[in-house]
Amino acid sequence: MAAKNLETKTDKKAAKKNKKPNVFSRAVKYLRECKGEIKKITWPTPLQTTKNFGIVLLVIFVIGLFVYALDTGLFSLLSLVMSMYST
Repeated sequence: MAAKNLETKTDKKAAKKNKKPNVFSRAVKYLRECKGEIKKITWPTPLQTTKNFGIVLLVIFVIGLFVYALDTGLFSLLSLVMSMYST
């Protein structure tokens, strides 16, 4: 009888250990971890941001010119082919 009583007590203790903490304590823990991660971020300086912005604008402009030239060239080629076979 004593062994059975001991087993039920150990089962209850094991069940309490395996139980998840409540939702509020998990939310607080999550927010603390987020705050810690945000502190680790190294933010760029305004000069770095300005340089990166300029690079992005330049790349967009160059790709736009490339797409425009490709579109114009293919349109000219298509109109040449269509004029050959239209008569």
